[in-house]
Amino acid sequence: MIVTRFAPSPTGYLHIGGLRTALFSYLYARANNGKFLLRIEDTDLKRNSVEAAKAIEEAFKWCSLDYDGEIVYQSSRFDLYKEYVQKLLDEGKAYKCYMSKAELDALRAEQEARKERPKYDNRYRDFTGTPPVGIEPVIRIKSPLDGTIEFSDGIKGDMKFEAKDILDDFIIARSDGTPTYNFTVVIDDALMGVTDIIRGDDHLSNTPKQIVLYNALGFKVPKFYHVAMINGSDGSKLSKRHGATDVMEYKKMGYLPQALLNFLVRLGWSHGDDEIFSMDDMKKLFNPNNIGKSASTFNQTKLDWLNAHYIKNLSTTEACAHLLEFGVDIVQHPKKELIVNQYKERAKTLAEMANGIATLINPLKIYDEKAYKKFINENSIALLAKFQEILTSNFVASEIEAKTMEFLEANEVKLKDLAQPLRVAITGTSVSPSIFEMIEILGSDEVKARISSLLQKGI
Repeated sequence: MIVTRFAPSPTGYLHIGGLRTALFSYLYARANNGKFLLRIEDTDLKRNSVEAAKAIEEAFKWCSLDYDGEIVYQSSRFDLYKEYVQKLLDEGKAYKCYMSKAELDALRAEQEARKERPKYDNRYRDFTGTPPVGIEPVIRIKSPLDGTIEFSDGIKGDMKFEAKDILDDFIIARSDGTPTYNFTVVIDDALMGVTDIIRGDDHLSNTPKQIVLYNALGFKVPKFYHVAMINGSDGSKLSKRHGATDVMEYKKMGYLPQALLNFLVRLGWSHGDDEIFSMDDMKKLFNPNNIGKSASTFNQTKLDWLNAHYIKNLSTTEACAHLLEFGVDIVQHPKKELIVNQYKERAKTLAEMANGIATLINPLKIYDEKAYKKFINENSIALLAKFQEILTSNFVASEIEAKTMEFLEANEVKLKDLAQPLRVAITGTSVSPSIFEMIEILGSDEVKARISSLLQKGI
């Protein structure tokens, strides 16, 4: 059975790149009727926060990424890690290193002077003397001194590392007894039954070390898939300067989770030329072997296009529920279906949709200065004053359109001569859905009142 996991450190929000890794891991498990596990790697008690852990859970809930079993917190497993440290010591596969900081600094300075890669020189590997006084030892693993570390990466192919070039006897437990990252990861992945690990290729350099630990502990080595990073539009690693990187910021900006997940799955993975993938589609089709080797580029235009697609496909009930989160309540509005249908056709985000609807249904307070100067003049004011007279009762959009066309023909003007000034009068801006649907939504009395307000304001 395929068992995958996502194992973030709770030092901040859930990064958009982290969500992609979680999604890939989730889909691979679900596509194979396997298990997807969530582990919080919170052994660094100084840097981790409860709020950050909750933020990760919140992001998972928003995206509807369900996980199997309970969340595993590494901070509750220190006794377990100590047992395995002691096991390696007892078996002679690890040892206590009493090297002081001053000694380590001096060694590094010598190596740098010789233009060598700084690395521990294993001086305490076979130490049998009396331990120096006043130094709490770290615990180091006995790494292979020669040979190669090899594995087949599901994305990058066959990987081979020369042990002497990349390994030293690295630390598995600090002088205060706390375990290090590579050690806890191996213990937890093995004991949790993880068979396949999908993660960013920034972890590639950790893999040989982790394989050394798997072998030393007698654990089966899982399958690794190292995914290329996401770049910003300028080709550099995605960061805040390219836009939001916090998953929950996308919710605040009005992106739908299904749009964000669809967008992320296409950053590196493909299925033919298809662009639109529902969650069911992804679960059926996803295979990590189809993840590309090259870095992906975060394309904001593509995300906006996908989000607009998913907004268009919202039901009225779904749209009304989402709009509530942006302070717009049209649940009981008699024209809610017409409102939703008009605004979801042009909105890139829910926030944009909510702003447009609020501008229409709330009392008009201000006018866009540029739009007012451009479209409001003596001729347009006179035309609006005449147009008021045909709004004798509430009509449906088709009736309003027919009456408007008669009005335009009678006054020998074109629709554009009326439409833009009317938009300014009704919404305060020059951008809106069809004027005919807006009039139906607001009703004749409200439209006449707004035109009167503009006429009173004048040029």
